[in-house]
Amino acid sequence: MKFGTLAAVAAAVVSTATVLGTAQAKDLKIGLIAPFTGQQAQYGTQFKRAIDLYMKEHGDTVAGRKVQVIIRDDGGINPATAKRDAQQLLVQDKVDILAGFGFTPNAFSVAPLATQFKVPMIVMNAATSSITEKSPYILRTSMTMQQSAAAMAQYAYEHGTKSAYVLVADYAPGVDWQGEFTKQFTSLGGKVVGDVRAPVNTVDYAPYLERIANAKPSAAAMFVPGGQPGLALIKSIENSNLKKANVEPIGAGDLTDETVLQSYGDGAVGYITAFHYSEAHVSPENKAFVEGFKKAYPGQSADFVAVGGWDGINLIYKVLEKTRGDASGDAFIAAAKGMKWESPRGPVEIDPQTRDIIQNEYIRKVEKVDGQLQNTEFFVYKAVKDPGKTPGNKFEFSGSGPVTP
Repeated sequence: MKFGTLAAVAAAVVSTATVLGTAQAKDLKIGLIAPFTGQQAQYGTQFKRAIDLYMKEHGDTVAGRKVQVIIRDDGGINPATAKRDAQQLLVQDKVDILAGFGFTPNAFSVAPLATQFKVPMIVMNAATSSITEKSPYILRTSMTMQQSAAAMAQYAYEHGTKSAYVLVADYAPGVDWQGEFTKQFTSLGGKVVGDVRAPVNTVDYAPYLERIANAKPSAAAMFVPGGQPGLALIKSIENSNLKKANVEPIGAGDLTDETVLQSYGDGAVGYITAFHYSEAHVSPENKAFVEGFKKAYPGQSADFVAVGGWDGINLIYKVLEKTRGDASGDAFIAAAKGMKWESPRGPVEIDPQTRDIIQNEYIRKVEKVDGQLQNTEFFVYKAVKDPGKTPGNKFEFSGSGPVTP
């Protein structure tokens, strides 16, 4: 080969390497869509706190790409706003990844854009089972409503609850939780004596709770969104006749969300819920997470929303390390499927078939420890898949038993 030809080849190789290096060196842009104002501002705030904390501890660069988070406030359950925000992020800001999504309707509205632009979409909270079926580019690091509902139904029936009245918020996650609890509970032999769906923005649940007390079931099985809606329900329970009627309040872990738990008072002691995370979870990973969170945000509590954000950004970092910086939709999704890690909530895995998270579901009791209320985990169903997508919609888990430190 002539010297001139060799020089040309060498120049081409250098040029190609330079182009590739430049491409990989481009900022990794993440568009974070969540409520930062309004009644549900907790969701966006907790996402951002967890992401900021993670990047502070792990650096703001992954696989040679500096991470840039661009925030958009959807204000709550506003699918039109979320879709507009996503369009702007994709077209104007040229984001590589969409993330956040506090609520199901917003995630539904953005899903077609994830497919159109072939951009990974990381759902950090919205919990309706079918979300991951709306686009092949969706991954979820939060939960599905069916996971906690199935665990609550199984535990309640096995430990003496034979009848229940179901109260849920009237939107897709509430419908999912109601349907799954009812299916699992009745399949075991339990009886659902009634059910009711309350508007998401309900501030006084007294009429519904009076109806439940009059029906005299063993338990009131309930789900409403965490934060202020949960606080409103708990306050209504305290002023109701449920306890006089010997009706035990049970439900999804959102009811005793750590961000408002200390506002409940001692009347909440003893409440039983099923969930994938508690700030009181005992593990080295959670100890480090909670301590870091409280140091960074004095007076604030880490909760399931923060963990969804933490694991969401952790997934992004792990995938980018695996793909060597390639955030293109198909490469990202392929690398994420089957990925496992130890989360503050315990061991987790991205289901390679559904792209949902496989995780433990803990049965917790509100207890007062050192003067503070906490969700103490005392029983666990391990490696729970989304029952909404398992064969025959069965409650699948790898084992169960008392929680041991």
